Amino acid sequence: MTSLPSSPRIAFLGLGIMGSGMARRLLDAKFTLSVYNRNADKAASLGAAGAHVAPSPRDAATGAEVIISMVADDEAARAVWFGDKGALNSVSAGTVCIECSTVSVSWVRELAAAVTARGGEFLDAPVTGSRLQAAAGELNFLVGGSPAVLEKVRAIFSAMGKSASSLGPVGSGALIKLINNFLCGVQVAALAEALSMIERGGLDRTKALEVLTGGAPGSPLVKTVANRMTLPDYTPNFLLRLMVKDLTYARQEAKGQSLHLATASAALEVFDSAVRNGHGEKDIAAVIEPLRSR
Repeated sequence: MTSLPSSPRIAFLGLGIMGSGMARRLLDAKFTLSVYNRNADKAASLGAAGAHVAPSPRDAATGAEVIISMVADDEAARAVWFGDKGALNSVSAGTVCIECSTVSVSWVRELAAAVTARGGEFLDAPVTGSRLQAAAGELNFLVGGSPAVLEKVRAIFSAMGKSASSLGPVGSGALIKLINNFLCGVQVAALAEALSMIERGGLDRTKALEVLTGGAPGSPLVKTVANRMTLPDYTPNFLLRLMVKDLTYARQEAKGQSLHLATASAALEVFDSAVRNGHGEKDIAAVIEPLRSR
């Protein structure tokens, strides 16, 4: 196994709600950083702070010992890794490639095989946490792949988060992340319906929510999202349309295991309705709005 320099050069692909905060943490930790984003305007502030802004994923990854992707879905990930301008063209022996995006297990395994064929090393490492945790360096990384490779890049994970847990072979991180997000989606969809019942039923909303959030249903997620729903504040922390994607991927993965996720399917209907009603680019808390307008 090839060792890395004490301060490896990093390429970061994808500067959305999560990626921008993660890349900023790496820059603040004094790593040499090259970044790429499809919309170059989102890279401007990082460029001003010292990152190299590359015109393509391939250019960003040239000379990098570590390549990190944080994009929306399988399609976006395929675009930054594969093709003539993809980062995979810059992978050579010893390059560590890390897929942090919430993507399908099948894509992770396909990418891992392509990286390995070029002599690189691969980890799938999606995260728990949202925009605020990414900016504060408080993410949790769910890592699939070799524990030895994880140890090689632990300092990089430490710059972006508070933990990086080895969960098993390649694909393990992607699978637990889909399970995590489908469970979150079910909770948020149920909360939207419950809050709609409170509002239509004429209850004192504040007192009713105190009962729910202070009792057995009051998970940290429910407490946080209930507050956003009541304000309302739909500033994106987790884009609603991405929950549709995550629920879809989770159902697909379960189908391959001969499982039917009935609760995920029900939650998907609630989130699909919100997207059809124009709320896809808002925070997941906006899932309540179609229920309020009926």
